[in-house]
Amino acid sequence: MKEMSEPYRSRVYTDRPDYADYDAPEKFQAIIGIIMTHLRQHPKVICSYSGGADSDIMIDLIETARKIAPSLPAVKYVFFNTGLEMKATKDHVKATEEKYGVEIEEVRPKIGIVQAVREHGIPFVSKIMSAGLEGWQKKGIPLSIADEYAQAEDKAAKRLELSERFPKCESIINFLCCCNSEGEPRPNIQLVINSSKYMLDFIGEYPPDFQISAQCCDFCKKQVAHNAQKDYEMIITGERRDEGGMRSVPRKDNTSLCFTETSDGQYRLRPLYYVTDKDKAWYKEQFGIRYSDAYEVYGLTRTGCCGCPISYKAVDDLELIRPYEPNVVKAAWNVFGKSYEYRMKYNAYKKDRMRKEKEAKKNVDGQLGIEDFIGG
Repeated sequence: MKEMSEPYRSRVYTDRPDYADYDAPEKFQAIIGIIMTHLRQHPKVICSYSGGADSDIMIDLIETARKIAPSLPAVKYVFFNTGLEMKATKDHVKATEEKYGVEIEEVRPKIGIVQAVREHGIPFVSKIMSAGLEGWQKKGIPLSIADEYAQAEDKAAKRLELSERFPKCESIINFLCCCNSEGEPRPNIQLVINSSKYMLDFIGEYPPDFQISAQCCDFCKKQVAHNAQKDYEMIITGERRDEGGMRSVPRKDNTSLCFTETSDGQYRLRPLYYVTDKDKAWYKEQFGIRYSDAYEVYGLTRTGCCGCPISYKAVDDLELIRPYEPNVVKAAWNVFGKSYEYRMKYNAYKKDRMRKEKEAKKNVDGQLGIEDFIGG
């Protein structure tokens, strides 16, 4: 009997260290040891602090390590203010400075959210979706290539013909046709348009009347962070695999996903990478960590650039914020409003399509077959 092949597991799982599967107390002890080791080895270090829940756990772990070993170097903390931050977040940054006796430098981008959105476009659904739709809008490739590819018997030949017809559009063709550059179908990955159900059909029936792009994040976060971090030996960030999206995907430049060396010779430490939501809850209760009012009072489960359309809960979250900070809610609608409205339209479209498909399946399943008319 032929043995079943082992299921594919990415490096996120195959390269995970032993401590990733420890219970919370032992896991956090291991993380503190990891932090101490790398601070000794790379003393010129900078840490991004966002004022969010993950950052609160991270700074507490770092400062606990420094309290245990006073000879460890001080850490440079930086808060990147995108220009659309809640007062709750900014107040919490100041409170955290006082709690740990550290300075958290606030850094602002040269190009703010409003200018970035006006010049480049508004995020929609996700960073991956935004990048794909941005390329589609700029290149003007017809959506019909997806049907051409789907109907082609020789998909590799069709994929080659499309690349010749639309040169320098490789990623956009793959995005729209849900395939790779060899013409192999890849419908179930994040990098294709139908990773969001029915998106290709929706875009075709209701083309967006605004420019889509996630470049505001590049201008207001990534570029600012790069400039602030470029002179440091090690960079500490709070990414966790449990956050999902691209943060759960292995990078080309790392193997452990916790500590890595980048192509430009810097080191990156992600001490929380294998910390789960359950681990976080344990740590918060065990050590009395208080998150910002955005969590504790407003009831949010995540923070960041206020109202970012990449969050599927953006509009609902804004309603939680509104009683406390109406002005920032108004600002978010002014900046991202078209994306909110388009996403609501997409959600309604998806819900209607799913309902119709369910009804059609029910009707088919409920039909009488020929067997029902044959006597026993």
